[in-house]
Amino acid sequence: MSDQSFDATVRVFIALAPPDEAKDELAAALRPAYDAYPGLRWNRIEDWHITLAFLGELPVAAVPPLRDPLAALAATRRPLKLALNGGGHFDERVLWSGIDGDLDGLHLLATDVRTLVKECGIPFEGRPLRPHLTLARARRGDATAIADAAAGLAGFSGHRWPTARLHLVGSNFGRGPAPIRYRDIASWPFAGAGG
Repeated sequence: MSDQSFDATVRVFIALAPPDEAKDELAAALRPAYDAYPGLRWNRIEDWHITLAFLGELPVAAVPPLRDPLAALAATRRPLKLALNGGGHFDERVLWSGIDGDLDGLHLLATDVRTLVKECGIPFEGRPLRPHLTLARARRGDATAIADAAAGLAGFSGHRWPTARLHLVGSNFGRGPAPIRYRDIASWPFAGAGG
């Protein structure tokens, strides 16, 4: 029996990924919250990202036409200088770390990515960009844990780092009880970012 039916669609987003050093710095600041709130659904550190455009569930055939335009866009952009900073929550259900640095450049990049997506024929009516990195989600009854963990990040200020690559990412979100897993479909270096 073919697995084709399971692969007919993929949930897709376009994102930036902090370097390992920045993620390790934030993970160290989160250690007390990991210990205090093990019941939260913590995102895997290797999956931490800054979403520029969430495209939702797409037919697999709709994804390849995004590759060349995204590669060309990345090739025209210099790396942005960003930092992870502080923390907060959305509706006491989602814990996040904020983003600091070249926020004007980040908003411009997100606008250009979203325009490109529309030009590739993929309808996009996304929410306004609220730069953040999602860290954890509350299970039922854990709202206080999210608010307390966010308060624990209030003084966190990470070192600045240059964005290296633009990532086209697929996820298995909504495909059963397994934890969310992300994988790069493709990624492209920003001009001057090296490798």
